[in-house]
Amino acid sequence: MKKIVLSILLMLCFKGLKTQTCEEMMDFVKSESYGSTFYSYDSDAISKVTFYSVYMDYKTYYFAIVCFKRKYAYQCSEYIYQVASNTKMYYSMNYMESAGKAFWEYIQPYNKNLGCAPDF
Repeated sequence: MKKIVLSILLMLCFKGLKTQTCEEMMDFVKSESYGSTFYSYDSDAISKVTFYSVYMDYKTYYFAIVCFKRKYAYQCSEYIYQVASNTKMYYSMNYMESAGKAFWEYIQPYNKNLGCAPDF
C-alpha cells in the first residue's frame, strides 16, 4: 500500500509535464540529477544501470534507469524504476559478480512502482 501511495505522489510531482509517459519521466529524472552508472560489459542482458536521486517537494526519490541490450544491435533499451534509497548500494556491491542476478535481486522487485518496466 505504501508503494502505491508513493507512486501516486510521484506522478503528482510530475504534473508539470504535459503528459506523463515513461520516456518523459526518464528525461525529467536525467535533467534533475547527475547519475552514477555501473557498466556490465560481460552481461548478456544488461548494458548499464544508472542510479539517480531527485529532490522534490522536500523529499528525495530514487530511480534506476536500466539499459537492456538488444539482440543484433549496438543500442540498448532504457527502462526506469523507482527504487529504495539503498538499492544503489546493494546493486553496486553485487553487479560485478552477476549484473543479471543483482538486477533481479535489487531492482526488478520495484517493477510495478511506475509501470514503466518491461514484462519478463
